[in-house]
Amino acid sequence: MANEKQGGSMFNALTVGSKVVGTIAADSDFRIDGLIEGDLQCSGKVVIGEEGKVKGTITCQNAEILGFLDGKITCYQQLSLRSSGKIEGEVKTKTLIVEPGATFDGSCSMAQKGAAEAAKETAAK
Repeated sequence: MANEKQGGSMFNALTVGSKVVGTIAADSDFRIDGLIEGDLQCSGKVVIGEEGKVKGTITCQNAEILGFLDGKITCYQQLSLRSSGKIEGEVKTKTLIVEPGATFDGSCSMAQKGAAEAAKETAAK
């Protein structure tokens, strides 16, 4: 994994040919071009590149899917499924953008409020 400073911002990257099994917690953006089997909790944006694959659960602020996700994703703001992307599983997000050519096989739940606000309200009850 790389953690590089570029243009004043920090991001993490899992490169092609790399595999992580387990739970990952990241305070900054995370790009996946390898394979993750497990959970990813990210305070920033998650990008699954065209070669990237995730089998598990993702929780993040924003996401862009160009590769493959098999599992669940909770995206508090915006999820973009690009034309090369494929999702099989459950999506929870505030805003969903799906480009022509993308594949989505699963369920989607969208709320007017961000998922973070909804979770706080549920926890308070």
